[in-house]
Amino acid sequence: MPFSVNREEGGVAIVTLSHDASRNTFNPANFDPLVEALESLMEDPSCRSVVITGSGSFFSAGGPIDEFAEAIDDGTIGQVTAEMTGTLHPLILKIRGSETIFIAAINGAAAGGGLGLALSADYRVCSEKAKLAAAFFALGLSPDGGTTWLLPRLVGVQEAKKFFFENQVWSAGTSLERGAVDEVVPHGELIHRSVEIAKNWGKWSENSRRSSKQLLDASTSTFFETQLEFERALMIASSLTPDFAEGVSAFLEKREPVFSKSDEEE
Repeated sequence: MPFSVNREEGGVAIVTLSHDASRNTFNPANFDPLVEALESLMEDPSCRSVVITGSGSFFSAGGPIDEFAEAIDDGTIGQVTAEMTGTLHPLILKIRGSETIFIAAINGAAAGGGLGLALSADYRVCSEKAKLAAAFFALGLSPDGGTTWLLPRLVGVQEAKKFFFENQVWSAGTSLERGAVDEVVPHGELIHRSVEIAKNWGKWSENSRRSSKQLLDASTSTFFETQLEFERALMIASSLTPDFAEGVSAFLEKREPVFSKSDEEE
């Protein structure tokens, strides 16, 4: 298998890419099963958070260069890149819109589409050994994996432009300084810290998690009036859920709330 899935308390699933899948993530033999597994976890009522990490010196690297060369020679390269982005991009949209919290535990190099996978997460914990790279320009490609939308929202448009046009590689420390990752930890503490955050962020209600992710993404591309209406609609919807009733009761009773995974379970 190109990955393993381990369950932790608190509704956390740890998805670890194999050495081969970390180095060659977007080979269909590696990526298609991974996408299926991640989508299954997002649909699993018992899974509140997913930690995704790689193996060895790679978190997730980009497309299969050898296969690109073969596809260029036989004239199928357009189809190959269409299929690759046609699988990656819907996954990133689902991650961004899902109530499931995603933590990228960046153990090594995140490059190309693998960078997009890391940036699409809700929180990025970075090993001191990790690094971020675009790598598109060196291949004569334009960026994909949502990187041109996600990175500017973290580091600013000009920093993102320099990152791409200068084909920069950011160390863990530089990534933290620029704002591309949220924290850097010793390599041996990477998974422990990522699971800790996954449990903490995943404890809130389904509505709070999903609505906040959607609202924050929308806030950078809508007028203020539109954003207020979006907030109003989601606030009304969430106020009608059992989780809101539980939150009010917990507040009045001065205790921690216990939220369900989904309203349908109530």
